[in-house]
Formats: sequence, structure tokens, C-alpha cells
Amino acid sequence: MAGEVAVEVVAPAPANGAGACCHAAKGPGYATPLEAMEKGPREKLIYVTCVYNGTGINKPDFLATVDLDPASPTYSQVIHRLPVTHIGDELHHSGWNSCSSCHGDPSAKRRYLILPSLLSGRVYVVDTATDPRAPSLHKVVEAEDIAEKTGLGFPHTSHCLASGEIMISCLGDTEGNASGNGFLLLDSEFNVKGRWEKPGHSPLFGYDYWYQPRHKTMISSSWGAPAAFRSGFDLQHVQDGLYGRHLHVYDWPSGELKQTLDLGETGLLPLEVRFLHDPSKDTGYVGCALTSNMVRFFKAADGSWSHEVAISIKPLKVHNWILPEMPGLITDFVLSLDDRYLYLVNWLHGDIRQYNIEDPAKPVLAGQVWVGGLLQKGSDVVYVTDDDKEEQYNVPQIKGHRLRGGPQMIQLSLDGKRIYVTNSLFSRWDEQFYGPDLVKKGSHMLQIDVDTEEGGLTVNPNFFVDFGTEPDGPALAHEMRYPGGDCTSDIWI
Repeated sequence: MAGEVAVEVVAPAPANGAGACCHAAKGPGYATPLEAMEKGPREKLIYVTCVYNGTGINKPDFLATVDLDPASPTYSQVIHRLPVTHIGDELHHSGWNSCSSCHGDPSAKRRYLILPSLLSGRVYVVDTATDPRAPSLHKVVEAEDIAEKTGLGFPHTSHCLASGEIMISCLGDTEGNASGNGFLLLDSEFNVKGRWEKPGHSPLFGYDYWYQPRHKTMISSSWGAPAAFRSGFDLQHVQDGLYGRHLHVYDWPSGELKQTLDLGETGLLPLEVRFLHDPSKDTGYVGCALTSNMVRFFKAADGSWSHEVAISIKPLKVHNWILPEMPGLITDFVLSLDDRYLYLVNWLHGDIRQYNIEDPAKPVLAGQVWVGGLLQKGSDVVYVTDDDKEEQYNVPQIKGHRLRGGPQMIQLSLDGKRIYVTNSLFSRWDEQFYGPDLVKKGSHMLQIDVDTEEGGLTVNPNFFVDFGTEPDGPALAHEMRYPGGDCTSDIWI
């Protein structure tokens, strides 16, 4: 089907990371990551994408507004819900129309939150500025318009560009074939412009991306073919080549694919990808879910890009599970704004980890806490120790609630002292791995307190948002965004 589409390819405006903005002026965000960390206010609200698709509840997905202000009477509660217009979208990730990459443009405003719908292909544009506590729908970019002009489907990661345009990675064509994937470009009014990458320069698979303009580079990662992952995870599909193991290195902002890094058997299903926040740095990480490795990528002496395994989470020998060994399944990670700490989640094992990355090549474990997972006490599944003892992890109850699912998406406060965590990955995979305990009872959101001096993670006993008690029924909660930007939305140029 995609082969019949007349694809329009439009190069972004030169300001895309070319440093054209004058940083003496002040647009959205902050001039530097350290300024955001030191001068940014404490978060008081957070927007959370919530999903009904795949739960058996015939309602549209919605954007929840959660109160994070400890002094507020509605602290740790959902205070507003914005339903989208259709059923079956599968809201997933989100991004801004403008962020710190536009800090030098005083005309730019962080006003609209972009909500790509992973399964339907629509893109919702939400006005958060008129009333930050009660966002409203501004525009819907229909999947048919995107497909007609680009052939793209399954939109995922959205980032703003310094030009005012929006770039969204798309994981396949409209039929779910990975070969049709690429990057959607919207103008500042959210009209479809075309594809970002040059013709013939699409990646092997699509998922996440991050750009580092001072090094004239964008790097994207590889989940898999939508036709495979949308129906659930099948290990045979990995062997059949329907999932990725590559990073794609693009010239920025031209859209020319310069290099493809094969991560091999140690880098299966590379998902979230981030450069260090310092825009002068030429290194970053990608979390490889199935092999549970954090792979560091970096620029070599000859100007090419290379990679190495920086953190390896060993699979656990288990009983009463579908396989004899269970991977941690790293599904998300964040970097503190001073590039000192890396935080990752193991969705199946159930722990969140803190690593000191002052030496990016040699991360050191500094903190760890269990907040769910398949191996918590009371579960049917046990892990086997080196001396053949069956064990399970102690997971605390929060406000009387047993924790469901495993830690999946995380967001870090600007000052680096609080982590917020949700537990839904993707509705079909939630059902497959956690069953009705998560899908029928719904998600929750936790706060983890961080020791930024000595290292260490502690669950906050006073914060628990229960999406299982939503008015329309239990919902699955995924990505989180602060109104003023955060560690995974803002890029500095």
C-alpha cells in the first residue's frame, strides 16, 4: 500500500539545530541543562497518557493531569481527564511543540503537547497553556492525511525542532511493515509537510530518536515491525528478523543516513535512546530491552560512531514462568540534567536502578529499589539463587496497595531528587506478561525519592495515584510530562 503513495520529502528549515537562534533572547525552557536543574521550579503538575485500548473498556484513551504539589488538597490525585476523540488509539509517548531547543527564540511558546497514537496513526495536539490544570484539545492530525502525504503509520516519538517544526518517528507503513518506517515532519501549525529523512534513507526499524546538533548527528533506535509487536511478543519473531538490533546514525539536519550500528546479540530490541544533556558531548546510551543491556554509543577518533555494552543486567533463572530464564527487560531510562546519574527500569524483574555515570564508560550502581515485577513475594514465579534456593523480592505496599505490574516509564524532576514511575508498557504486552492483575485492575503511579549526594532510592509512602479507580474504569498509564519541560523532552543546541 505504501508503495502507491506519492511521498513528499521536505527538508526542515536551517534553524533545526544549526544554532541560528540568538540565546540572548529568551524563549521556552532554559539556556542550559544546568540552568534547568538549578533554577527550574519544583514540579506541581504532570500530564500522563492513559489507555483504555486493549482493556475491554470501550472508551477513548485520555490525558490525565495529576497534582504533584504536596501543599495542595488534591496532592497525588488525578484532577482532570481529557478524552481524545476516537476509540482504539493507544496513546503512548508525547512531546512539545517547543522546548529548550527554541530557548533563543522569544516568539516561541511551549503551549501544545503532541500525542501520537501508536495504533491508529492519529496525532492529537493538546493546548496546555490556556488552563494548565485542564488541558483542551486543539487539533487532530488524521492518520489518512499522514498516510496520503508520507505513507507513514504507527507514530511514536515526538520532538520539537529549533525551526518550530515537529518531528515524529513512525514505526512502519500503514500496514505495519517496518520497511515503510521513517520520520514525519509537521509545520508549526501542525500541518503535514512530508518526511524528514532523504529518499532511500529510512532506517531498518523505527522507534525512538535524539539529536545532538553540535555534532551534526541524530541517532534513532529499533523496536520492531508493528505487524509483529501489536499482537503480542513472540520470540520466534526475533529469530525471523521482525525486531531490531540496530542504531541509525543520521547527518543533522540533512536527513542523510550516514551509518548503521549493528548491536548484535547483546543489543536486541534497542528502545529509548538519549545523548548526554550537555550539547557538547558526543556520547549517549540506548536501553536494549530483550538482552537487558545499556549500550553506550560514542564518536570514535576517525569521526565515525561506535558502541559498547556499559551496563549488563543478568537474566535470572526462574521457575513457573514461560522461559527458564527471565530478562530484566529494560524499557526506559533517564539521565539527570547534570549528566551525573542514569536511572533505568527492569519491567519484568521489578526494580529501578541508579547508576553514577561521571565516567560514562564505567557506570557504577549507586541505588536500587523494587516496586513490583513478576518476582515479588506472593507471585507464582520465583527466581533461583546460585545455591539453588528459590527466592522472591520484598516489594512494599503503598498506602495499603499491593503494587501491580512492573516499573515501566520514569520521569525525573529537574533538580534530580524525585522520580515518578508508571507501570504500563503497551496494552497487548501488559496483558501477555501481567494479565488481569494489571489490565483489569489498572495502573498506578509512584514517587521515588533520590539521594543525589551519596546515591540511593526510596519509595515515597505518601504518594500513590491509582488509575484503577478511574470513573470510566481501570486505565493503563504510560508516559509523563511536566508543563515546563523535563529530562526526556528538552534538547539543547
